[in-house]
Amino acid sequence: MTKHFLFASSSVSSLLLLASIGNPAFATSFTGTPIFPEIDQYSTLINGDPTDVYYPVISGLNESTPIVLLLQGALVDKADYSNYAQIVASYGFTVVVPNNQRTLSAPGGLSFSGLFPEQDQVNEVLNFMTLENNNAASPVAGLLDTDSLGLLGHSFGGAVGIASTQDECFFILCSEGYSLPEELKAGIFYGTSFDAANTGTIPPIDNEIPTGLILGTLDGVADPAETITTFNQLLNPPKALIEVKGANHYGITNADSPRDPVRPELEQAIATETIGRWSAAFLRAHVLDDVDAWNYIYTPLGDEADDNVEVTAVPVPEPTLSVGMLLAGLLSAIALRNRNSKPPSQ
Repeated sequence: MTKHFLFASSSVSSLLLLASIGNPAFATSFTGTPIFPEIDQYSTLINGDPTDVYYPVISGLNESTPIVLLLQGALVDKADYSNYAQIVASYGFTVVVPNNQRTLSAPGGLSFSGLFPEQDQVNEVLNFMTLENNNAASPVAGLLDTDSLGLLGHSFGGAVGIASTQDECFFILCSEGYSLPEELKAGIFYGTSFDAANTGTIPPIDNEIPTGLILGTLDGVADPAETITTFNQLLNPPKALIEVKGANHYGITNADSPRDPVRPELEQAIATETIGRWSAAFLRAHVLDDVDAWNYIYTPLGDEADDNVEVTAVPVPEPTLSVGMLLAGLLSAIALRNRNSKPPSQ
């Protein structure tokens, strides 16, 4: 059964939709299918980390794409996310996927090295991509909206992402220090919880940006119950939880992995497309203020169109509006639509 917690009135939603009619900003709004079918990729180094960058081929000279950082799962190579990254990029984002090598110290003096993301990457990637945008030799020169950053993450990387929605440096998830950048607009994470230290307790999460979680119902690594608890501990809406039926922990990667003892029932390509599409919808809703993407997440539209998911979505409660304010808003939206539809004067 679909679960929705919708505090915004239908009248407010109608106003938002009407206000968007005729607005060029929504010419490439969310429909549930890729907006930019052609994706390019290049490789670079960010603070010493080998990094793959996926970006849409855009014909419009005045269009730009937000930057999106994908925080990898522990010991999962960046190449394993190429399909997912391209799906998200096809909805109008430049997706940055680093291999972050570092050493973690465990209790008892043990340490181990490998691919482990960290909060420090958020500002490092933002700063680097801002330079790339102004570098004439870069493939993405002039393509980026450097004032808009989104986050993606898988497993351990999802925990790093959740930590990064808060203005705090968390043990294990952060190395040197972290300050939440004003450019960070939203984040959505797969197969994760906020118990990276395995304490058995998920604390309240004072997220300062819209935060989404996606889980596979057959995840044998990150307990779906802990993902749901993490969702409930997010203090500040908007927030969303998307449950992908039949996907396991590696539904987000190019291929399944025996590291999850549970085999998926949902075909890998379908799982990855589903996770990518819902990730992109959430980011478009909150990074690009795409009304159609917002409705896809926060009304039954998206849930009813996708048999493979169950959605719980909590938007920001809307203040009570008077009838006069509603009528004024409706008349203003209709006037805007009519003005945009008039032929030019001779």
